[in-house]
Amino acid sequence: MTRILVLDQAAHDIPAEEYVDALRERLPDATVVHPKTTAETLDAARDADVITGTYLQRDVLAAADELQLFAGAAAGYDHLPMAELRERSVTVTNASGVHGPNIAEHVIGWLLTITRRLDEGIRRQERREWRTFQAYGELEGSTVTVVGLGAIGQAIVERLEPFGVETVGVRHTPEKGGPTDRVVGFDDVESALVETDHLVLACPLTDETRHLIDQQAFFSLPNHAVLVNVARGGVVDTDALVKSVQRGYVRAAALDVTEPEPLPNDHPLWDFENVFITPHVAGHTPHYFTRLADIVAENVERLESGDEPLRNQVLPETPRTSSEDA
Repeated sequence: MTRILVLDQAAHDIPAEEYVDALRERLPDATVVHPKTTAETLDAARDADVITGTYLQRDVLAAADELQLFAGAAAGYDHLPMAELRERSVTVTNASGVHGPNIAEHVIGWLLTITRRLDEGIRRQERREWRTFQAYGELEGSTVTVVGLGAIGQAIVERLEPFGVETVGVRHTPEKGGPTDRVVGFDDVESALVETDHLVLACPLTDETRHLIDQQAFFSLPNHAVLVNVARGGVVDTDALVKSVQRGYVRAAALDVTEPEPLPNDHPLWDFENVFITPHVAGHTPHYFTRLADIVAENVERLESGDEPLRNQVLPETPRTSSEDA
């Protein structure tokens, strides 16, 4: 019987109890424990086959003599003690795909809001002002470039399809192809930017993607282009973004992530009427733990039957492991 330790870590303010309930429902034959104190957690770790949570403290890992799988509750895993996990031959999975539907809806929401200037309608309503204004246009017929074609990028592209847009995907390995009309590599990103009406960032932050959207990238974009960033703040050079907004090199920007983060209250990005900021909330969904439980339950069953690799396996690395598109 598999013993699963659920660490007491909320996700997007959703309590871990919901995760526990979802796992017990899907794995009725497993023992799922959810201790609340440090001492109880360390004790439970000693005979846990599976530990799951967003973070893994080193003392918990040290106590987990029987650990076979750490099921990460986040898409990212660079914050985990990967060297120790590798040394212990512990399999590691992540939560890739859990965020896809909700982050994709967040992106579509901003693209529609900016294109149809719904923000201006809200401002006029606040002023009780009945005065017409013109939308910027329509999504239909525009070109949307999506940087990162992992689970989130693919979900965005899927939801763009009914709008009749041309899509360009940017990924580290363009030979993998993707759901977009065209796929280019990071080396060819400038060729994509020059024809981009809407630029959506949905890639991890790596050495290759840090400040990918720099001043030269903003020069390459048409000055009517819109930027939506649901990746990481560091994918964009913030100073270059500020200058580009000030000088009209972009029409608007919608940022769920910033660099730095949180954004200081005196930062100039707050002052622009055409920069829309949300405090890293695109990932929130009430279905977070149920989707994660689906992945983890499937992997527990695979683990029990010896069916490997597991879904979303990032350690040991497999041919399906893709760091650039997660």
